[in-house]
Amino acid sequence: QVQLVESGGGLVQPGGSLRLSCAASRSDFRLHAMNWYRQAPGKQRELVAVITSGGITNYVDSVKGRFTISRDNAKNTVYLQMNSLKPEDTAVYYCYSDFFGAWGQGTQVTVSS
Repeated sequence: QVQLVESGGGLVQPGGSLRLSCAASRSDFRLHAMNWYRQAPGKQRELVAVITSGGITNYVDSVKGRFTISRDNAKNTVYLQMNSLKPEDTAVYYCYSDFFGAWGQGTQVTVSS
């Protein structure tokens, strides 16, 4: 079992930046891919970004060129750097481990002027 704890959400103006963090409670987190999802009000949860254990990344088209997923295995942490934020990026963001089948509690990101 693993616990995932997100942080870093908040209110930001359009065009601004935020960095989300997801800290895992187990060191073998480094052996597995990690994901960031988001869920906007009234919408289904969608996969935003993935990073493999080897650092290969993939993104949903709507965030390509603006978001960057990365990981620091020494800190058991995965990050989501979000730049050029748009109002449509407003959502609760969750990290998820396929291997452990575990979700974090989510962190709210609101992009508004």
